Amino acid sequence: MTSSPSTPVEDLPGLHAAVVDWFDANARDLPWRGPVRRPRPGTPAGGPDELPDPWAVLVSELMLQQTPVSRVLPVFETWMARWPTPASLAAEPSGEAVRAWGRLGYPRRAQRLHAAAVAITTDHGGRVPDDHAALLALPGVGEYTAAAVASFAFGQRHAVMDTNVRRVLARVVLGQAYPSTSITASERRLAAGLLPAEDAHRWAAATMELGALVCTARAPRCDV
Repeated sequence: MTSSPSTPVEDLPGLHAAVVDWFDANARDLPWRGPVRRPRPGTPAGGPDELPDPWAVLVSELMLQQTPVSRVLPVFETWMARWPTPASLAAEPSGEAVRAWGRLGYPRRAQRLHAAAVAITTDHGGRVPDDHAALLALPGVGEYTAAAVASFAFGQRHAVMDTNVRRVLARVVLGQAYPSTSITASERRLAAGLLPAEDAHRWAAATMELGALVCTARAPRCDV
């Protein structure tokens, strides 16, 4: 397959397969990736493309902002045990969310997550919305988080561009050691052009994991 000028990759299907196959073999067992609860339309229960709980994905994404996975894991587990749904969090004062946030830092994220839970409960019947625009309208949810939740929790086709993904694309596709400080319009076009037609959510998760584990900023192991 010949790529378009905005996606300078000669073999996109080959790139997709290589990265997703690596992810299938090496992905970390993280609690916000399961247990799976809702199969994608047309996918049998128990199949590989079942999707995780959207609330768990949303909570994890806000916790993981500027915070490493190792610090998020224990707080996430305690949080989800106490507040397994948006409504359960919305029923308590925001101060409880801040206290439960512990040492994750940036406690405004806890306040925003509480506000998002209230909005989900009030405006969306207690269910995290699957519409990208509705996600973007939630308190504390920006462009990246809306794309991440829509992709990981609902299997939608969005360019999910965190620091890890941007670094992978810069190195693999553009031959640059690091992406620019802020996301550029050409970078957005590149990421959108690289999305596979199907199962783009797996590509998003795979490139993110590759950047977190192998194609890292400080100690890259890209040769493996």
